[in-house]
Amino acid sequence: MVSAVIPARNEEASIARAVESVAAQPEIGEVIVVNDQSTDGTAGILAELATRIPKLRILATDALPAGWTGKNYALSIGAAAAQGDWLLFTDADTFHLPGSTAGALADAKQHNAMLVSYSPEQEMETFWERALIPRVYWMLSRRYSHNDVNDPAKPDAAANGQFLLVRRDGYKSVGGHAAIANEILEDVAVARRFKTAGYLLHFASGKGSVRTRMYRSLRAMWDGWTKNLYPLIGNSKIAMLDELVEPAILVLVILCLLYRRHHDFADCLILGIGLWSLAGQLIPFARFLRQNLLPISLIQYYVLGECLYSAALVASWWKNTHGAVIWKGRAYQAKTSVHSN
Repeated sequence: MVSAVIPARNEEASIARAVESVAAQPEIGEVIVVNDQSTDGTAGILAELATRIPKLRILATDALPAGWTGKNYALSIGAAAAQGDWLLFTDADTFHLPGSTAGALADAKQHNAMLVSYSPEQEMETFWERALIPRVYWMLSRRYSHNDVNDPAKPDAAANGQFLLVRRDGYKSVGGHAAIANEILEDVAVARRFKTAGYLLHFASGKGSVRTRMYRSLRAMWDGWTKNLYPLIGNSKIAMLDELVEPAILVLVILCLLYRRHHDFADCLILGIGLWSLAGQLIPFARFLRQNLLPISLIQYYVLGECLYSAALVASWWKNTHGAVIWKGRAYQAKTSVHSN
C-alpha cells in the first residue's frame, strides 16, 4: 500500500484538486493531509472532502518546534501516522494524472530504486510565470542531470518534493524528516541522505504523470524562488557568479546593439558579435524548450526571464546568508546548509 502525505498551509485554491487526484489512484490506500495551522478556507474544504473520500485522513500541527521548518514538521507528522509500505510526499498545488502512482511503483521496481521522484509539468498562466519558470528549470536541468542523479557511482542527488515516493523502511533508516528538520530545500536533502546511505534513486520528468501550478501571484513566485534558488545552486557564491555570467553578457550585448550609431565597419562588427553572443544563449534555451515539450514561443520572454532570474538569485543569496527567508507567514533565519567555495 502507498500512503500519500500532503502538507497544507493556506491552500484553499488548490487543495481539493490535489486530494481528489491523489485519492483517485488505486494504489494509494490512504491520503493524509496535515493542516499546518491554515487561516483561510483550507480546513472547511478538507472537512467537505472527508465526507466523500473515505481514504482521506486529516491531521493538524501544533506549535512549530524550534529548529524545524513548517513543511518538514508537517511531513514528519504525516509520515509517522502513515501505514503504507511506500510514502508518497506531494504538495497541495499538484495534480496527479491517472496511472501516476502505478507508473512510479513500476519505475521503482524496474530500477530497484528506494526513492522515485518526478519533476512535474508546469502550468503557467501569467506573463511572469512564463518568463521566470522556464529559466529556472533550464538551470535545474543543467545542474541536476537525471542521468547523474540516477547513477550510483556519482555523488549527485536531487528530488522534487511535489512528487517524492520513498520506501518506508528506507525513509526510517535515513532518519526521515527529523534528520533534516531545519532544511529549506527538504526534497534535495532527503535525496542526498538516501544516496549517501547507498540507496538507488530514480529521478525523471513528470510529463504525463503529475503537473503543478506552483505560484498564483508574482509575490508568491518571488517569495518561493528567493527561498529556494541559492540552496538549489549549492549555497555557493562561485556557482551564483557563474549563473550571473549569461545575464551579464546579455546586458552587454543589448548595450552594444543600442550603442551603434554610424553604421560603419566597427558598428557592423559590434552588431555581428552581439548577435552571435545572443544566438549562443537563445539556441541552447530553445533546445531545452523543445526537449521538455514546452512551447517554443516561450523564447520571447527570454530577456525578461534572465532579468527576473538574476534578481531572484541575488535576493535568494542575501536572504539565505544575511537576512531571513519568509515563507507562508513564517520567518527562518539565514543559514547555509551546504557550504561551497
